Formats: sequence, C-alpha cells, structure tokens
Amino acid sequence: MRMIISFAALFLSVVLLQLSSGSLGPLDALSGLALDFTRQEIGMLGSAHFLGFFIGCWWAPRLMGSVGHSRAFAAFTAAGAIGLIAHMMIVDAVAWAVMRVASGMCVAGCYTVIEAWLQAKVTNETRGRTMGVYRVIDMGASLAAQLVIGVLEPANYISYNILAIVCCAALLPLTLTTVKQPDTPSSPRLRPRLAFQRSPLAAAGVLVAALSSASFRMVGPIYGQEVGLSAQQIAWFMAAFVFGGAIAQYPAGWLADKFDRRWILIWLSVAAMASCGVTAMSGGLGPAGIMLTAGLFGLTTFPIYSVAAAHAHDFADESERVELSAALMFYFALGAIAAPFTASALIDAYGPPALFAMIAVGHGILIVFGMARMRARKSPEQRTRYIYTPRTSFLIGRLTGRSRDRRD
Repeated sequence: MRMIISFAALFLSVVLLQLSSGSLGPLDALSGLALDFTRQEIGMLGSAHFLGFFIGCWWAPRLMGSVGHSRAFAAFTAAGAIGLIAHMMIVDAVAWAVMRVASGMCVAGCYTVIEAWLQAKVTNETRGRTMGVYRVIDMGASLAAQLVIGVLEPANYISYNILAIVCCAALLPLTLTTVKQPDTPSSPRLRPRLAFQRSPLAAAGVLVAALSSASFRMVGPIYGQEVGLSAQQIAWFMAAFVFGGAIAQYPAGWLADKFDRRWILIWLSVAAMASCGVTAMSGGLGPAGIMLTAGLFGLTTFPIYSVAAAHAHDFADESERVELSAALMFYFALGAIAAPFTASALIDAYGPPALFAMIAVGHGILIVFGMARMRARKSPEQRTRYIYTPRTSFLIGRLTGRSRDRRD
C-alpha cells in the first residue's frame, strides 16, 4: 500500500492526461461538424492523432535519455497544450491535423515517461497490485473523459482552453514530486517482423482491434449525430463503449486462460460482427437502445487486443517480452492511423451504418484467418497469463513481461 501511495503523483498525472486527451477526439469530431468540415477531414484528424502517437512512442525513450524523465514529460505536455490552445486560433482542417499530431505525441510521450517511472520503482512483490491500480485508474479516467464532452460546447475557444488547462495541470504532480527520478531505461528495439514470426494471428488480431477501437473513438460522434443524438447523449454513447470494454476484461481473461486463445479470438470476432449488426440498426431504438448497443460493441471488441497479445506471448520467451509488446503496439498504431479516415470516407459515401459494416468485415477476415491458423499449427501447451494490456507506450511490455511469466 505504501508503494502505491508513493505513486500517487504519477496516477494523478494519468487522470489529468486522460481527461484532456481522451476528450479531444470526440470534441474535435463534434467541432468539425459544427464548422462544416467534411467527414473525411474529421477522419483525418483521428488518423493524425495516431500518427503523432506512433512518433511519440518511438521518440520518447530517446528524449528521456537526453533530458531525463521530468523534462521529457514537460516537453510532451507543452506540445499537447499548444495544440489544444491553437485549435480556435486557426480554423482549418489541415492545421488541426498538425495539432492532432502534437496531441498524439503528447499522449504517447507522457505515458512512456509514466510507465518508465513505474517500471523503475516496482518490485516483483508490488508489480501486480501496482499494475492493477494503474489499469483501473487509466480506464476510469478514460470513461470520465468521454462524459466531459457532454458539457463542452463544440467549436468554442473556452472548451479547448479548459482541456489545455487540464493538460498543463498534469505537469504539476510529476514535476513537483519528491520521489527521486529513476535511471532512464533502454529503448526497446522496434522489430515489427517479430510479431508475425511469433504469431501471425496475433498481429492480425491487433490490427483488427485498432480498426474497431480507433474508428469508433474518433468517428463514433459522427455516427451519434447522424442517428439524432445530442452532444450530451453522444458523451454517454462513447462512455458506454468504454464501460462495456472495461467489464469485458475479467470474463475474457478467464476464458483466454481456460481455453484455446485462437477460439476466443474467433468467437469474440463472431460476437463483434453480431454487435456491429445490432449497433448499425440501432438508430430506431431510441437513445437508451443506442447506448446499450454501444456497450455491447465495447464488450465484444475491447478485449481482442489483450487476447491477441497473450496469444503472441505464448510463443515467445522471456527475453522477447518487451520487443514483442513494442511490435504489437506498432501494428496497432498502423491500423489506428488508417481506420478513422477510412471509416469517415465510408460514412460519407454510404451513410452511418458503413462504420460498423467496415468493422464487421475486418472481424470476418480475422475469423477466416484464425481458422486457417488453427490448421497450420497446434496451440502451445505452456501458456502465459492473460493480462489486460493498455495501448499506451512501447514500454508497457516492461511492466507486464514478468507478470506474464508468473503462473498462479
């Protein structure tokens, strides 16, 4: 408990960071609609965010090595705050995309610093409890961030200024903490081929997870407005998705530890296709029905990344944990960069249900590929533990690696 309390500054920074960055995607979508941006331009903003996220993941460990944890955190936070404040100063979709690159870099860079700090301070005895608290705080703050957009007026300078203030406030706990700054960890090598070498199915599962999560988070507000939801209802619509994903982690983890993980991925994708169909047809169900279908969508799609990651680690040894986690994050970033723009273009061409049609096609391909991989080789007899894996930085593998190797 004392160890977790000592991390209070880090956890408070996580909450403030999530409240600012997690609210930005939906707010930008609603603001873009209010400012008559095209749907493709709104999708471009989401793709730009994940481009910045990938750059931040790659650059942050190197920057920490040059200037240290606190200064790197301050630099990335400043980039994010500048991007937020500049939104209503330059009302142009391309300029906003550049600002979203900065916000993506801020998220990835700050999480890299926080997770490097956690990794340096936890012990084998405190790792499980610390990671448990970290995941709960991160997920809870993400849920709260979706609700924030219900009280922020789109395309309003004050709304973006509030988010910038919260982003700047994330600086205070970390920079004022009396906990000694740890040594800078070595940057993991980025070996994208490693994921396909260990498990082609896991790499495909991560891409499909990105297709589902990134497109819904960044383009979901467009769908919500198209089916007649107000801004407050869109906030609950997005929150229902996050809540569904949160409650899915325990049953998905129990099933993934008990049965062949390839079957779990396949049946999750079957359920995801069904939830896509229900959600696409939910426009006539009223607000309550739309919220329930969003929760069902999160329930069926959110665990796929963690199940795929666990399956990949089943074929890796302990020395590859960090690099494999980074490789999986790389594929997630690639999928997340492409998904929002593609989804917005499809919505513009075929209407709101096209968002879920695209996601359903991705899961259908994963089902077929999963069946083919089951014929290619057997499941390993020794398996790692299922761990809910946040998609936060390339260093997350350092926090989860040893936990995967410990079997209860």
